[in-house]
Amino acid sequence: MSAIEAPDEDLSSVTFVVLDLETSGASPQSGSAITEIGAVKVCGGQVLGTFKTFVNPGTPLPPFITELTGITDEMLQDAPQIQSVLPLLFEFLGSEKTTVFVAHNAPFDLSFLKASAALHGYLWPNFRVIDTVKAARFVLTKDDVANYQLGTLAAYFRTEISPNHRALDDALATVDVLHGIIERMGTFGITTINQMINARAKKERTNNQRRVIAPKVSKPKTE
Repeated sequence: MSAIEAPDEDLSSVTFVVLDLETSGASPQSGSAITEIGAVKVCGGQVLGTFKTFVNPGTPLPPFITELTGITDEMLQDAPQIQSVLPLLFEFLGSEKTTVFVAHNAPFDLSFLKASAALHGYLWPNFRVIDTVKAARFVLTKDDVANYQLGTLAAYFRTEISPNHRALDDALATVDVLHGIIERMGTFGITTINQMINARAKKERTNNQRRVIAPKVSKPKTE
């Protein structure tokens, strides 16, 4: 189901699932795996539920990952493996017809989730997706923030929880960032989910329309 085909809804009525992963490395293609999942289901500014679990990646963690996240091999040794977690996660996420998937730098999280689902025989649902990095770029300029990292946006929107490279805390921080972005979207006249999903393309088109090519002026000839 594409954003165009999906039924449009006012943003205050949309059920968002905001998800964050911790992983053992940068890419599932390099053999890295999910180590922690945190997700928050929200609608109308209210938290409807949370999902949190460690995931045993099946291999020892690189030292730099432990240093970055504070997650150790000992914390993961009794955790379920991803094939046991996926059915529970799918149940929490809900239907692609009613849930909008949200993540900060969503392609990263989706690459791991889709790879894990495919490996264990699941079809990843075709959720509508909001990437808070892209959405923040639409509503904030470099005059507002130095960059669009989660920590920077969390500070700008004064999130209740500061991101700390732990899945649920980062998901909760992203929820507050999402709500801040949605509030800013209103100043652009964007009030529905399909408008928000298509906002980036709309802004790019508007910028292109405003770009004026100056006419070429010939220098006057001198005698």
